[in-house]
Amino acid sequence: MRPAGPALWADLVLVLHVAFVLFVIGGLVAVWLGDRAGWRFTRRLGFRLAHLAAIAVVVAESWLGVVCPLTALERELRTGAGAPTLGEGESFIGHALSRLLYYDAPEWVFTVAYSAFGLAVLATWWWRPPRRR
Repeated sequence: MRPAGPALWADLVLVLHVAFVLFVIGGLVAVWLGDRAGWRFTRRLGFRLAHLAAIAVVVAESWLGVVCPLTALERELRTGAGAPTLGEGESFIGHALSRLLYYDAPEWVFTVAYSAFGLAVLATWWWRPPRRR
């Protein structure tokens, strides 16, 4: 029988990781939609700085060849629990969210995708700059 604690923590880290990705992707979509809908939070400097910092970290990790700390922590917890890192034997949450988050492609594909997304975020700063209070 596998220890439940580390496997549960791994699932929680995975949920946090998916939430981070949703913030990065959803944040840009929110800025675009918010511009049309008049959502004030999408023009706030704090929100925009947090969003820019999030994608900047992802792009920097990609260019520097650094494994995402959340991915590394999740794998370490699963290994410590004797649980598989991907595939059969995962919890329902682990399996479902892993399919959303992890893809099998060469690293350069992710670097290009993250960089392009980062450029879109920067272009949005120019197109719809944040407002200071």
